[in-house]
Amino acid sequence: MIIVEEVQNETQKKEFLEFPSRLYQHDKNYIRPLDKDIEAIFNPEKNKFFKNGECQRLLFKNKKSETVGKVAVFVNKLYRQNQPTGGIGFFDCINDQETANFIFDHCKQWLMERGMEAMDGPINLGERDKFWGLLIEGFMEPLYGMNYNFPYYVDLFENYGFKIYFEQLCFSRPIFGEVSRVFTVMHQKHKRNPEISALPMKKNNLEKFAKDFTEIYNKAWAAHGEGKQIEEAKVLKMFKTMKPIINEHISWFVYENEKPIAMWMNLPDLNQWFKYLNGKFGPIEKLKFLWYKKFKKNEKMVGLVFGVVPEWQKKGIDGFMIWEGTQHLRKHTDFTVTELQWIGDFNPKMIKIAENLDTTVTRKLATYRYLFDRELPFERHPIL
Repeated sequence: MIIVEEVQNETQKKEFLEFPSRLYQHDKNYIRPLDKDIEAIFNPEKNKFFKNGECQRLLFKNKKSETVGKVAVFVNKLYRQNQPTGGIGFFDCINDQETANFIFDHCKQWLMERGMEAMDGPINLGERDKFWGLLIEGFMEPLYGMNYNFPYYVDLFENYGFKIYFEQLCFSRPIFGEVSRVFTVMHQKHKRNPEISALPMKKNNLEKFAKDFTEIYNKAWAAHGEGKQIEEAKVLKMFKTMKPIINEHISWFVYENEKPIAMWMNLPDLNQWFKYLNGKFGPIEKLKFLWYKKFKKNEKMVGLVFGVVPEWQKKGIDGFMIWEGTQHLRKHTDFTVTELQWIGDFNPKMIKIAENLDTTVTRKLATYRYLFDRELPFERHPIL
């Protein structure tokens, strides 16, 4: 017998946060997410997606009142798919297929009552940049905001009937690894051009870099069919929020005279410091964080965004920027590896850009889909 509890009081909220820590207590790769990051997702005042959605957090307990699983199930009207599709996320479960099936069945029923015809998971009630996908390859320490799970979760999902809707590819390269000769040749070529220059991002001039970032991003990403335009004010707000963790040696901009033409944005992987805080971030933990940030080497940086304006694409300016930045950060930082945030397998143009940066796929996550009508043909995410 499994008992279902909706998370409503403080005790249940605490159990929703604490259960994974017990489940993964012997897994050396597990890094507990910050409680505040999880709680923010389920706070309507902090998560704008509640304006167009509905969510329920659930605990599943055995007859001894021991937690054996948890999940969040939600409907987001902005999540437009071929059929009305709900989501499940923050799934954790003991290694037992019957328990997992019970959880999935419960979510399916909840979603069907709200007119849904499919469910995707594990996903987030929000953007795809955090807590999205099931880890299927590369069971190593997760990056900040990245889902982590046991390998047996793959069987729990697939045995139930979930199929991969798209794979999320994560690329990586060693900082001190051999750099492609194409990059060094292009670097030499553009280095001789007095109109071309490269600058690292500086904290004391965030307004300038926010403006340059916006211009490059909107031009570069529009050219790749993403169609997502961003506003300079929002970028500046984001930069100011990031200011305490910005490393001035690892984000680079390239200019033709004064015109911004390319960017390579990176941040330190916060999980390399957060892993010592056990999910907490109160006053004491903030002091600990500052101590670890100052004295504990962080050897992993995360590539957030890479972009080249259309008129400079395929001209080697990426090679110039990568080698210019790499030479600098080798001298001035402790980083030994860079990882790129995931790219969907439905986006071959962006995958090609990642491959051109001399990267290799080091881990994969998957967004799974389950169609409630089992007679309908399953279709993967369309190629962009």
